Amino acid sequence: MKVLVTDPIADAGLERLREAGHDVVTAYDVEGAELREEIRDAAGLVVRSGTEVTEELLAAAPNLVIVGRAGIGVDNIDIDAATDHGVIVANAPEGNVRAAAEHTVAMAFAAARSIPQAHARLKDGEWAKGDYLGTEVNNKTLGIVGLGRVGQEVAKRLNALGMDLLAFDPYISQERADQLGADLADLETVLDEADFLTIHTPLTPETEDLIGTAELERLGAGGYVINCARGGIIDEAALAAAVEDGTIAGAALDVFAVEPLPDDSPLLGVEDVVVTPHLGASTEAAQENVATSTAEQVIAALNEEPVLNALNAPSVDKSAFPRVRPYIELAETAGRIAVQLFEGRVNAVEVEYAGTIADEEVEIVTASALKGVFRPLEVHVNTVNAPRVAEERGIDVTESKTSQSDVFQSRVSVVVTDGEDDIRVCGTLFAGDDPRIVQIDGYRVDAIPHGHMLVARNYDKPGVIGLIGTVLGDNEVNIAGMFNARETIGGEALTVYSLDSEVPDAVIDRLEDDERIMRAQYLALNNHTNP
Repeated sequence: MKVLVTDPIADAGLERLREAGHDVVTAYDVEGAELREEIRDAAGLVVRSGTEVTEELLAAAPNLVIVGRAGIGVDNIDIDAATDHGVIVANAPEGNVRAAAEHTVAMAFAAARSIPQAHARLKDGEWAKGDYLGTEVNNKTLGIVGLGRVGQEVAKRLNALGMDLLAFDPYISQERADQLGADLADLETVLDEADFLTIHTPLTPETEDLIGTAELERLGAGGYVINCARGGIIDEAALAAAVEDGTIAGAALDVFAVEPLPDDSPLLGVEDVVVTPHLGASTEAAQENVATSTAEQVIAALNEEPVLNALNAPSVDKSAFPRVRPYIELAETAGRIAVQLFEGRVNAVEVEYAGTIADEEVEIVTASALKGVFRPLEVHVNTVNAPRVAEERGIDVTESKTSQSDVFQSRVSVVVTDGEDDIRVCGTLFAGDDPRIVQIDGYRVDAIPHGHMLVARNYDKPGVIGLIGTVLGDNEVNIAGMFNARETIGGEALTVYSLDSEVPDAVIDRLEDDERIMRAQYLALNNHTNP
């Protein structure tokens, strides 16, 4: 498959993609219409921060499966649009964590000890020893905004150097903060008490311009601001003014709202503002790590395996995937059967797990069930966008689990309903890896969950099964397997036929002409399309 790489990554990542058998195309200087043409037949796209992955670009890529971001930040990728198009977005959050944390620590020291300024003057021949009085970090308070992966690594390093840790992060547990030796507080308290403020949050609508004039005034005259996360979180004009007029002591930034940093940026005119050109991930080890990590995720997606760092798709731990994998296709098929047999307007879907499967992470299985439900309704639906399709259609989705099962070790059931009537389709695995549909609308069956299927609702009268077999045979439709279930002798029955080919509409009409057959439905499963 073609994997398009539009921003430079380490050769190790490119080689890993090639070793997996993919056609790697690098297009570092392509943009606009040329880029849209280049991506048209690509299954994978690898970017860094230089490529804007927009709705327009995604719409031009009908075969695209995954966008891999070789790094952490994904603000250059329209994740909502990718989800709508069924495209996985994955980043590499671990590869450059150490590098980014070390650069943050370096920038803190650079600001506190005026290292770049002193270096520049000495290079110019000036011995300015008496002009710089630095600040020690020992016994100072480090205010951390965002205690994620990088924030935690910074906390470990500066705590070891004698700093007290105070953190603002609504999404971190007190238990984890305690493990790091950090106290949790609201942003105002962090600003009031911190001597050094370091930023480690993504750029979102909530964090854009999070630190402005009022926040810098709270930090106070002895304070330093460090940002090696994302540009746009700090109001750069307000920061330049605060350092210039002595509201705070200094700042060090590696990221900016606009990159490259414009020549007229107010930051460049303030001596006590240290700037570097987005070097946080610029170590040899970090670049190789993020490249290979991104390549592995692209390979996994193209192999239809779990993508561990997917941001918009359900995933599962790699060690658990072999136990869950057989249920993914089974749940999708159960969903397809249920929705095709259901005669009402679906307004809710429930996916039920019973037995040992209930102990597993099943988010990806539930998404697959939704994919099956919506497959007859949507041209392009997969496990990425199926939950979004449900939301857009106003369909409630619930998931339930119980450790109790009936005669099967594990069972997955998909129920579609309009609030009054419903259809339940249940599946299980025989001998560990042989998937079967074992119940349809309360009838016990034994059906192969792929290929072609005919489901007939009929009265339990002599000759019905023979008639169906004869009509199918006359039209050269071979029966691979058959299972008949009934409520009572002479009552209603349901018969499932596994077939080798599709059933023409004329055959369905012929069967339903018989008064003993209430309804006959042909179902196309898996990769087949309904006629």
